[in-house]
Amino acid sequence: MTTVKNIYDYINSIAPFDKQEDWDNSGFILGEFRKEVKTVVLSLDGTKQAAEFAKSIDADLLLTHHPVIFKGVKRIEKGSAVYELIHNDIAVISAHTSFDKADGGINDNLAALLELENTEKISDDSLVVGDLKQAMSIDDFAQYAGEILDAHGLRYTDTDKLIKRVCIGGGACSEFMWDALGKADCFLTGDLKYHEMLDLKEAGLASISAGHFETENLPFLKLKEQLEQIFTDVQFIIAPVENPIMEI
Repeated sequence: MTTVKNIYDYINSIAPFDKQEDWDNSGFILGEFRKEVKTVVLSLDGTKQAAEFAKSIDADLLLTHHPVIFKGVKRIEKGSAVYELIHNDIAVISAHTSFDKADGGINDNLAALLELENTEKISDDSLVVGDLKQAMSIDDFAQYAGEILDAHGLRYTDTDKLIKRVCIGGGACSEFMWDALGKADCFLTGDLKYHEMLDLKEAGLASISAGHFETENLPFLKLKEQLEQIFTDVQFIIAPVENPIMEI
């Protein structure tokens, strides 16, 4: 019999929760450690849609990247994700910044999706640097990355320099952009602000802002493959949730 605690312990073994950032809230969020788990839903975010799907299939556990409860909660209203999860006895574990940095975590999986070679971690494991199989223009690399990550509205800064060495960081990693571009031809991350990209453009540096959801969703969901190998008596199901931020 697999319990919530068993799955918590496994995730803690590959992405130790004590390695999370001080501001984070990774770990066991809702439920009971001793609860038996037969069905797990994986979702990047613990949204109402994810909670409703978990309820619809009688899931025992929701596993998310972004914590369902991030900061102090002053009230829990009926219809909210937290209320529905508690009401339907669905436990929640969230693996956020601890999984970002982990071996086989968000950034390693993002690098693997982009087929980077000769990879190494930098900036306290917050980024991964690696080589493309072949050098390409920034236009071609932006298109390639967009297709791999299913990004429909990525933004990038131009350069005449060919892109070979790439630094990547899933989600919001803008605080590392100068470190990244000191070691690579291009920095690809989820969220870069306009003025940050303007500064990089003025410095003649290439960057791609590919979307927070896009740079973390597929890398997080690869955790399903690892879990299925360990917990053979549990069914792991990906929530049918698309990027909640609409694009045209």
